[in-house]
Amino acid sequence: MNPDAIDSFFARLAGRNPEPRSELDFVNPYTLLVAVVLSAQATDAGVNRATRALFSVVQTPAGMLALGEEKLRQAIKTIGLFNTKARNVIKLSEILVRDHGGMVPDRREALENLPGVGRKTANVVLNVAFGQPTMAVDTHIFRVANRTGLAPGRTPAAVEAGLEAVVPDRWKQHAHHWLILHGRYVCKARSPTCPVCPVADLCAFAEKTKP
Repeated sequence: MNPDAIDSFFARLAGRNPEPRSELDFVNPYTLLVAVVLSAQATDAGVNRATRALFSVVQTPAGMLALGEEKLRQAIKTIGLFNTKARNVIKLSEILVRDHGGMVPDRREALENLPGVGRKTANVVLNVAFGQPTMAVDTHIFRVANRTGLAPGRTPAAVEAGLEAVVPDRWKQHAHHWLILHGRYVCKARSPTCPVCPVADLCAFAEKTKP
């Protein structure tokens, strides 16, 4: 996809959704971090159902430690891998209290040193909580970047680097949200809705679906 096509690609997505937002529910950077950790191998809707009651009473690392691991497990037991996730949330909360004054750091290295936090999770927190133009490559972005020809790559890291290189600066702040939402609702894995896709004419996908 050439630079003009890439610019048009994001301009069209922006025209449909000028201010895209995460579909995870959160109230502050800490609850965002927890929600993203819980969302690994789970849907945003499923995480939101589990955290609705949790975040009404727990909104800080100290509050999570006061709740305790057992009660946290019960609160998130509908989410896959809830035992491991509960353990990681308690451990990262301990570290935030001990090393960061109870605040979520705005530096990648510090975030990735937290239990259960990988590069994708760190990118989401840096983008959504702190306004940094990061590219959090999940399965949706990986598929869209490869299928459309926007930023082909064999690994999430390769796709992230490709997006960093080709996405115009004016679109970078919201680019990963536009791509996630496009992959979730239009450029779906099994049945993409190519006939209603706003960027179909820019897309390199050879097997476009018919009306």
